[in-house]
Amino acid sequence: MRLDKFLKVSRIIKRRTVAKEVADKGRIQINGLLAKSSSNVKIGDQVKIQFGNKLLEIKVMELHDSTKKEDAEKMYQVISETRVDNSSNLD
Repeated sequence: MRLDKFLKVSRIIKRRTVAKEVADKGRIQINGLLAKSSSNVKIGDQVKIQFGNKLLEIKVMELHDSTKKEDAEKMYQVISETRVDNSSNLD
């Protein structure tokens, strides 16, 4: 599944266009590698997303083409969620 679609369906980012923008700015990594919005996400992948002053690290648990709000959180497991200084970027 495409990264931008996964982020939208899992409700980590509300709109696919916003997910695409975040990825295109180099703020998302999959398994330690810089990811584009078109990058493929598989079950077991670790994804790091930096939005604003927050760094979210998740593990992909399930993939669905669409999901209900209450099932969206089952698609991923939060590994860590930390606040970062705005001047820093992904390691």
